[in-house]
Amino acid sequence: QVQLVESGGGLVQAGDSLRLSCAASGRTFGRDVMGWFRQAPGKEREFVAAITWGGGNTHYRDSVKGRFTISRYNANNTMDLQMNSLKPEDTAVYYCAQSLSAVIYTDRARYRYWGRGTQVTVSS
Repeated sequence: QVQLVESGGGLVQAGDSLRLSCAASGRTFGRDVMGWFRQAPGKEREFVAAITWGGGNTHYRDSVKGRFTISRYNANNTMDLQMNSLKPEDTAVYYCAQSLSAVIYTDRARYRYWGRGTQVTVSS
């Protein structure tokens, strides 16, 4: 069993930065791809970013490229999402997710374990 716990969300103004963290317990990250998703009110949960085991391969949704950076620290089973230049449209609940694959997918069905999410609200 895997438990994923997100932290670092909050209320910020447009242009500000936030750093989200995800801590895993139970089954370790192994060589699994880790990812971040988000869900805004009334919308589907969408892919934000993902990273392979060694960190050598990352993938981002177009709207966050150049603003968000995903990192992982396998030694202590944690993962971060640095979010800069935040926009009101980034407002959502952000979820940490662990895949059982070593290949990055953007389809949420490919991710087996999920955290409960952390709220990010960006005011204009």
